Amino acid sequence: MAVMDLKPPSWKQLFLIGWWTMDRYKNKTAIIGDGSVRTGKTFWMGQGFVYWSMTEFDETNFLMAGKTIQSLERNVISPLISLLTERGYRIKYLKQEKKMTINYGGHTNYYYLFGGKDESSQDLVQGITVAGCYFDEVAIQAESFVNQATLRALTYPNRKYWFNCNPKGPYHWFKKQWIDDLGRQNAIRIKFNMYDNPILSNEDIENIKGRYQGMFRKRYIDGDWVMAEGLVYSNFNKKTMIHDYPPINEITNYYVSCDFGAQNPTAFLLWGNYNNTWPCLKQYYYDGRHEQHDKSITEYANDLDTFLGDLARKAPIILDPSAKAFAIELEQRGYTVIPANNDVLDGIREVQNAMNNGLIWYTPNLPDFFREKTSYAWNTKLAEKGIDKVIKKHDHLQDAERYFVMFLVTVLLDRQDEDGGIQFGMR
Repeated sequence: MAVMDLKPPSWKQLFLIGWWTMDRYKNKTAIIGDGSVRTGKTFWMGQGFVYWSMTEFDETNFLMAGKTIQSLERNVISPLISLLTERGYRIKYLKQEKKMTINYGGHTNYYYLFGGKDESSQDLVQGITVAGCYFDEVAIQAESFVNQATLRALTYPNRKYWFNCNPKGPYHWFKKQWIDDLGRQNAIRIKFNMYDNPILSNEDIENIKGRYQGMFRKRYIDGDWVMAEGLVYSNFNKKTMIHDYPPINEITNYYVSCDFGAQNPTAFLLWGNYNNTWPCLKQYYYDGRHEQHDKSITEYANDLDTFLGDLARKAPIILDPSAKAFAIELEQRGYTVIPANNDVLDGIREVQNAMNNGLIWYTPNLPDFFREKTSYAWNTKLAEKGIDKVIKKHDHLQDAERYFVMFLVTVLLDRQDEDGGIQFGMR
């Protein structure tokens, strides 16, 4: 977003910038900005972190973290560099060293970038001493990494920690250790909703709300820390989402999504483009344990040939990325194989959205698929430990659907023709 496009910030956004200058709050150690999506938490908190560090320190190290370095660069560093450069800051970013040097007002400070996506990430921050930390989307960073990173600043009595995130479950480690214990952490919390972001119109807000259902709506729209429980696809409506098979001559650009199991069930789903929507046309499901016969890779490839008939080798296969041997077999037979995006939570959210807006729908003859759809549930026991997971049972066709939808929304629908319309199909 260009600086000229900015509207005056809301009081909550301004608070993220200047809380550390206020007599009532300047002795606090940490600030937490959580709540709904699209509120500007990341943009305004990033500015506040830099203004604080460049005002209070000189020749000092700081730590900035996201789930990955790439997400931190995209969401925080690039917008900050653009904004601050226009305001007279001199910034040097060494991508290979993951280090940003900022000079302004006679002060120079150093900002080291880290990704905190898993438990091994804590090893990356050992040995560095910093005066403060900025955590973007802290709820999707590893607890051990965040704990280790905050320890890096303990030698500074005037240290400060800056956290922003969208909510997870009520038993999530960050909720319990920080939000539920503000006094012990000497922290302040400010909860955001989309009406706190002046650049969003009421129409924008209603459009964003329409993208989320169930748990995701409660978290990302209402900004509440709620458990993942009940059916994953509670939005499934047989009356509005199941329709007769479309005319064959009007279907174009077929794809197959596949969840392969050497010992677990294997599932195929056939999709086709019909009037810029994507009906699920046909299913294949085989459970070797139930049938008391495990099929070989060759047998499954033969089954795929039969499943597709005249479409064999013409429809690209979006395949579970772990099924490498099956991918090789299919490629040797002349199929185009596309490794699937296996991000479960993002995938579930995108499937819900695609179901709600009619982008995908279902033909009637999908018995195993519908059986899974109406029983696919969140793992409540893990949710009580702060972990969002589905019950890994009777989910193979749901995984196959998720692979297709993630490909659809991240690849196919990103391809624009010269007139701005959607082009379906492969490059």
